[in-house]
Amino acid sequence: MKNNIKLINKHQTIKKALFSLAFVLVTNMLFAQTGGAGAISSATSDIEEYVEPVSNLVQMIGAIVGIVGGVRIYNKWNNGDQDVNKELIGWGGACIFLLLVPTVIQAFFGI
Repeated sequence: MKNNIKLINKHQTIKKALFSLAFVLVTNMLFAQTGGAGAISSATSDIEEYVEPVSNLVQMIGAIVGIVGGVRIYNKWNNGDQDVNKELIGWGGACIFLLLVPTVIQAFFGI
């Protein structure tokens, strides 16, 4: 009889220890997930702060490149060069690309 009581107490102690260990592991995993979500949220807000200034910078660079390209094409046209059409298409494509990039970036980040 005493052996059975000792055996039952031993099993109950083991069950309590395993339950405590499982509880600690589950709470650790929950805390780990919470910290990761906060870090991702912080990184997202940091990136969103830079999207507008970078978009403005790209548009300014596009304006400068557009003016310089326009002057180059005007000079080639006045000098009678034969590859004005090729230069004009390349310049126009570059201007359209530089104007669309900020819009696409803002749409991608949902701003």
